[in-house]
Parts: sequence; structure tokens; C-alpha cells
Amino acid sequence: MAEKDDESRSSGEIQAVDRAAQILRLFGPETPELTAGDAAERLGLNRTTTYRYCTSLVTSGLLERGSAPGTFAPGVLLLQLGAFALGRRKVVDLAPSFMRELCSTTGLTAVLSLWGSTGPIVSRVEEDATRTVLVTVRVGTQLSLTAAQTKIFLAHMPDQLRVDRLLGSLPTVERDALTNEIRGIAGTDKVAMSPDGFGIHAMAAPVFDEYGICAAVALVATDDLLPLDADSATARHLRSTAAALSQAMGGDKHL
Repeated sequence: MAEKDDESRSSGEIQAVDRAAQILRLFGPETPELTAGDAAERLGLNRTTTYRYCTSLVTSGLLERGSAPGTFAPGVLLLQLGAFALGRRKVVDLAPSFMRELCSTTGLTAVLSLWGSTGPIVSRVEEDATRTVLVTVRVGTQLSLTAAQTKIFLAHMPDQLRVDRLLGSLPTVERDALTNEIRGIAGTDKVAMSPDGFGIHAMAAPVFDEYGICAAVALVATDDLLPLDADSATARHLRSTAAALSQAMGGDKHL
């Protein structure tokens, strides 16, 4: 009888872990916050039960209270764990020297991003310490669908169905424009570019390993320091760095 009780308890604990994981998967660039009611509706769970899960995840640090009343958002522990897991990948070990040289050559902030569950995650940042004013990005930040690094991943991602699902969350006009931009990058060494609307520009290039795209290297700066010009010397430095890192990763065949 004791053995059966242990099995029942174990089964319940596994179900609890599974449900917690389902809730955490709901968050992404297009869903930075949600209520327990939203989560319950999307997962087909009881609202009261879902709220208890969310509050427990807040206690553990995996979630935190959102900016709007009654909402939840990814917690610090979740971001730390995600950045740590991504940081174990080989490209993060090889990238620093390439990024430092790129940063030194251009005088701009260099950013390395790896693909997470629903988009790129910033995994390493190199800054030009000689500048009085710096534009930077926090490690662990999940980038939006319109970020330059995201465009690079989507352009070179082999799973088209996955790309379509991600783009499906955008309004029609924005989705069509982004789709056309991605198609223009796919199969080339072109950089992707994106303004944020507040005077900050980003430019990204793909890094390949033997299996395909494994990372994106980007430069981030104010619009006066980083014009969105794909033929500029800055863009050439970025492409050259990404190509050299790809060769170190064994991704020569994709160049």
C-alpha cells in the first residue's frame, strides 16, 4: 500500500512540474506578461489552480509580478537559468575574442544571441569602454520578433513551419513586410537591420556550425554611430567576424 502511495505522489509531482513548464512556455517576445486567467484559458486549466501555480512560481523566483495589476512575468531566476544554459554552448566559449576584436574595430557594442524556446536570447555582450556613452543590452534579454538578430535566425532557420507559426502572431501588414525582408536575407551572407524607433540601431549577421545557424552576432549603437547601410565598412566588419566565428565552429559549408 505504501508503494502505491509513493507512486501516486510521484505521479502528482510530475504532473505539477509539467503544468508549471506549460505555464512558463506561454511567455515570449509577444507575451511578456499575462494573467492567471489568460494562462488557464490557453492551457485549458482551472483558473484557481492556475493562479496557485503562478503564485508558487513567483515564490520560487521563476515568475514575478507583472507591471499591470494581476499579471505575471518571467522572474530573475528563470532568466538566470536560461542564460546559464545557453552559456554552456560551444559558440559562447569561442565568441569572446572575436567579439572583442569587432568591438575594438568598430567602437560599438557587440552582442551574441542564441535561439531560445521562442526567440533569440542575449548570451554575451562586449562594450567599448572608451566611450562616454554606451548603448548596451542585458544578458538574458529575450529579443522581439522584429529585432535584427531574430530576422537573421528566421531567415536561416530550416523549419519553415516554425517560422510561419512565429510570424503568425504579427498583424498582417507587419507580418508581410517581415516575411519579405527575411526572404531577401535567406541563403545569403547579408546582414539584418532594425531601428527601435527611439534612435537605437542594430545590425546582425549569422554564425553557423556544422548543422546550420547556431548564433547571431550583432552591433548595437545610436543611429548616428550605426547607420543602417548594408554596404558600409561596419557591415563588412560584422560579416567578416561572423564568418570567422563560423569557420571556428566548423560551419564553413554554410558560408
